[in-house]
Amino acid sequence: MEPNINEAAEEIKEEAAEEVKRTPPERARGTTETMADYAAELEDSLKRIHAGDVMKATVVSFDELGVTADLDYYAPGKIPAEEMSADPAFSVMSDVQIGDEFMAVVTNVDDGSGNIVLSKKQADSEYAWDKLQEMKDNRTLITGKIAGVTRSGAVLYVEGVRSFIPASKLDLKYVEDTEPYLGRTVNVLISEVDKDNKKLILSAKELLTEAALAKREENVKKLQVGSIVEGTVETIKEYGAFVDIGNDMSGLLHISQITDHRINHPSAVLKEGQKVTVMITKIENGKISLSMTAIKDAKEAEAEEEARGYKNEYVPNNPFAALLKDIKL
Repeated sequence: MEPNINEAAEEIKEEAAEEVKRTPPERARGTTETMADYAAELEDSLKRIHAGDVMKATVVSFDELGVTADLDYYAPGKIPAEEMSADPAFSVMSDVQIGDEFMAVVTNVDDGSGNIVLSKKQADSEYAWDKLQEMKDNRTLITGKIAGVTRSGAVLYVEGVRSFIPASKLDLKYVEDTEPYLGRTVNVLISEVDKDNKKLILSAKELLTEAALAKREENVKKLQVGSIVEGTVETIKEYGAFVDIGNDMSGLLHISQITDHRINHPSAVLKEGQKVTVMITKIENGKISLSMTAIKDAKEAEAEEEARGYKNEYVPNNPFAALLKDIKL
């Protein structure tokens, strides 16, 4: 037995055909409009709809039970609330607006009241992957709320598709405890789209890294060669030590700039966490060079100038004069 909607469609099409037969040729050539004049439009609008068809839906109203949508068809579409999204945090009342457009899959051509029943959730699952790939290619910024967490990462829904953010990509550094991220709103990029295996991987680390580099670049511009700053030894390498000088900036204190005496390893003089006073001696391509010995040399040069009676004066022949001219020790 044919669904009521399709029966109605057939009846209207038959009426249109009869109207064509009854219309005299001279009337057809006139300006009076008849059903025959709209035969093509009727044929298009009354095409048969079957379960599984994908239709464009425009929200015209909604409530707690679901959404009513315009399908550009004579019968309205109904989408139950549970068929709007796979995201458990999704709410029709807060996440849907009049005029929203999306694709939905027909699940029932007639609910008994002349409505076509659809599922946006099914359409998201089947047809969202091409859009997700496009979003990845365009580096589209995604802002979403963490819907769930595991020991290895966090869950976020994008275009109705469940995605995963590994703990190594939640922040600049590996996140040991993901629990505080539950319900948190984050900005992410798509890093992997696997349509065949229905796998979507996101990353917040890339955006955070870009922001940190931009901030560091701005802070580096404020530094001046010859400035003396306080810092903390972060890490020690064979060739020197990296010193945190504040504002998320660190510089290299080369082994040759730690002391006047020859040492085999920086650890002979320094240890991690130690507070040190260093001079900024070079800034190039965002890299900061530091020195401890330059401070001592500068002090000795100043003492020598004071002894000669040239305190606070510029002495061209002194190798440290240009450096000391604008330094307040």
